[in-house]
Amino acid sequence: MKKIAILILVLPLILTSCAKEEVDEKLGYNMLLMGHSYFKPYANRIGEIAIDAGLINHNQTYVFSSGASGFPIGLWNDTGAKNQRIKETLDAGNVEVFGMVADSRGLNESFEGTRNWIAYALQNNPDITIFLSISPPNFPNDWEQTAQQSGFATVQETFTAHINQNVHLELIDSLRAEFPSTNIFSIPTGKASIDLWQMYKDDLLLDSILETGPFETSLFTDEQGHQGEMTASTGALMWLKGIYKVDLSTNDYVTGFNTDLHTVAEDAMNSHDPDYNL
Repeated sequence: MKKIAILILVLPLILTSCAKEEVDEKLGYNMLLMGHSYFKPYANRIGEIAIDAGLINHNQTYVFSSGASGFPIGLWNDTGAKNQRIKETLDAGNVEVFGMVADSRGLNESFEGTRNWIAYALQNNPDITIFLSISPPNFPNDWEQTAQQSGFATVQETFTAHINQNVHLELIDSLRAEFPSTNIFSIPTGKASIDLWQMYKDDLLLDSILETGPFETSLFTDEQGHQGEMTASTGALMWLKGIYKVDLSTNDYVTGFNTDLHTVAEDAMNSHDPDYNL
């Protein structure tokens, strides 16, 4: 009888523990996001697709600043409300994930801005995770010429070299050396633009999509390469996988397109260097 009684007492604890673990696996993060117009489409969508994926309590604060002012160094040097809002959010002490643009214009400047924000964040958020979103190159019409001038055969090779050298080796490795206890990873979001552009060139898109035009029906909204809806949705799915480890092959978020954007995003993330994943 004593053995049965002990089993009855222990069983609810086991079930409660299992139930808690199952719930914890679906908890969303409290996130702080900051960046420019190439970062904005994903920051605006990650909440919706995270909740759609069943991640409860996802919460985010997003601070937008256009152009170079949206890089970490630009927002660090800001003397107005944007800098204040970021710091106030970090001062509250409950930020779990802090996402920003992977600024690689110059090592010293990009490192300084990103480092300053990480150091500030750690004061009240010691367990914070940092991710850097890597933007695509500007001006898609010039991608092939730019690749050739840089000594590469394709824009894909150019972007991969940029990620490996400028973002991973020079920026993230330096940050990891300074903050060895902090998880710092990257999301190669620019692959959404490049991969869809290549599919457009190869006539592989299953939708009637323009290269440049209206947001709803184009890869890019302008010659500079700002993302249309198809590109924005693909990049947001990459964020979902990068941040939350969601298997996109089983995710049923409705993108509104016939082209399988989940596979495009999944393939882009699977080709990323695993040493720089979460």
